Amino acid sequence: MTWTTHLPLIAILRGVRSDEVLAHAQALVDAGFDAIEIPLNSPDWAHSVQLAARALGDRALIGAGTVLRPEDVDLVVAAGGKLIVTPNTNAEVIRAAAERKLVTCIGCMTATEAFAALDAGAQALKIFPAGNLGPGYVRALKAVLPPEVPVFAVGGITPENLADYLAAGCIGAGLGSDLYRPGQPVERTAERARAFVAAYRTVQSDRTIHP
Repeated sequence: MTWTTHLPLIAILRGVRSDEVLAHAQALVDAGFDAIEIPLNSPDWAHSVQLAARALGDRALIGAGTVLRPEDVDLVVAAGGKLIVTPNTNAEVIRAAAERKLVTCIGCMTATEAFAALDAGAQALKIFPAGNLGPGYVRALKAVLPPEVPVFAVGGITPENLADYLAAGCIGAGLGSDLYRPGQPVERTAERARAFVAAYRTVQSDRTIHP
């Protein structure tokens, strides 16, 4: 399996309003992000996904997070979303997304949940809450997973600890409140986005110099 974007960092715009989503999404894309999720517990989320997909869908993978039910998958498709991110492992949601050929990043914590997600057709796994579990836990879980499965760390990831989770075997991370908080100015989103991109690229550069 391979992840579908160039930068394996998923921006989570939880709580973003539809009247501000384009400004924040544009700031993320300008910083180098090409995967953005708008959680379903955001206000008027479907309209936000629709606006972002129409404006930036040719430059970024736009979709929804906190997708909990199969019928939510249909709503994401109707809004033009192509990415499904979940906080949990629900085989019905995974199969519904796979049938519609959407990119999936499925939330799990245990090995049982991880393999259930893969059996249902998940393309990538989201270890959540990674910040509470720690890099050591992620490394142990990654050791029993198929090596080709893309694994993302989500929950509590910052520019300062991103390298630890990449070293533990994650290909990238989902970035929430340390990247975006509801109501923050676009300038803050742009600043945090640049910090995360720089942290990721520093790790990649170090790997090139010291393979």
